[in-house]
Amino acid sequence: MKKSEMTLSQAAERLNAGTVSSRELTEAALAVMDDPQGEGARVFTRIYRRQALQQAAASDERRRAGTPLSALDGAPVSIKDLFDVAGESTTGGSVVLADAPVAARHAAIVDRLLRAGAVIVGKTNMTEFAYSGLGINPHYGTPANPYDRTTRRIPGGSSSGGAVAVSDGMCLGSVGSDTGGSVRIPAALCGLTGYKPTARRIDLAGVLPLSPALDSVGVIAHDVASCLALDNIISDQPLTLARRTLAQAHFAVPQTLVLDDLDDDVAAAFSAALAHLRRAGARIDEIPCVEFSELACINAAGGFTALESWLWHRPLIEQNSAKYDPRVISRIRRGEAFDENDRRQLVLQRADWQRRVAAVIGEYDALLMPTVPLIAPHIDTLEADENVYFRVNGAVLRNPAVINFLDGCAVSLPCQPVDAAPVGLMVASLSMRDGALLNWALQIERCLSAARFPAEK
Repeated sequence: MKKSEMTLSQAAERLNAGTVSSRELTEAALAVMDDPQGEGARVFTRIYRRQALQQAAASDERRRAGTPLSALDGAPVSIKDLFDVAGESTTGGSVVLADAPVAARHAAIVDRLLRAGAVIVGKTNMTEFAYSGLGINPHYGTPANPYDRTTRRIPGGSSSGGAVAVSDGMCLGSVGSDTGGSVRIPAALCGLTGYKPTARRIDLAGVLPLSPALDSVGVIAHDVASCLALDNIISDQPLTLARRTLAQAHFAVPQTLVLDDLDDDVAAAFSAALAHLRRAGARIDEIPCVEFSELACINAAGGFTALESWLWHRPLIEQNSAKYDPRVISRIRRGEAFDENDRRQLVLQRADWQRRVAAVIGEYDALLMPTVPLIAPHIDTLEADENVYFRVNGAVLRNPAVINFLDGCAVSLPCQPVDAAPVGLMVASLSMRDGALLNWALQIERCLSAARFPAEK
């Protein structure tokens, strides 16, 4: 399957210039979904074919009249299968909620996309109830990573379908969730860009929860500009970028936890990325950040995800436990041992940890680290061995989850050599520094792109 070459921001420019129509973009996306040799059947849990074509026709009419609703009016996008759409059940990548009451209204982000004129082509597959970073789903199938379709590698999760949909051209951008890395992990493993904003910037109304203490809505696209364009539609307030150059940048690379056990591909790509940034003038310090080592102890019993998911799922588990993915329900059940005192203790520990980490990293423009420590492993290897499944799941969640616990913001950027296995570089910062963060992400993206694709002389 040939990777999609048009970015969301490029499509917006072409729609505005009149060189492409929304109908053309939408029909092209639907054609890729329908390809029997492709991943469409595993990427989407629901396709809005009729509605998408109607939305595209309405968008083209607005463009002809000179009254587009936004820069993304007419652009095909997808939404994760945990956002409410009025009149249908929200299933969360599971069969447990197949007969649940239908939503009375759209989720806030769905409403904002529609009011901006975006064409929502479908709901994307995901790890059941968003409770894994691998993207494996026994109910709807697991879409294969675009890097290696022959041996079929994991896409990453939990926003698995969203990443493959963007990569393959079934949409130009996807809105997902990120509780412990669920947009950044699939973006990193599939060679895309994933942005996890500060959680409170985007309204979570109508989003099926995993852990409200950690949940955020994020986006996946081909590049930073496209992520920013989507964020400007779904967030409460558009971002103002800082407009500073890499020669003014002061970054930090934590030495605790996040560099442990990197495979050779990731270590080499990360080292090369840092070298490119230093040559571009960025000042990069190595800092201990020993506070990161505390997270394993703080979350040893399952943390907020186990505690809060158990409270939400308990009635469903009592009625339909046999319908759950065993690898998901086993993690949810860890929350059964928590009580109110445990919850209060977690809240206090998190607040104290956040204060101490902020004191250490607050002077830096951003943290730099590998998004995940490995390239995408094979689906069948993880499906065949539960111990391998949980070991790899813990590994891919490790670095991104640090930023969720911090309540920070982060972007994963592709940093691998041309034609190599995808590797993500995570650029992260403290809460509500999103505008500055995306500026640095843009600058880093340009630097790495120039290094990977030098201009011909």
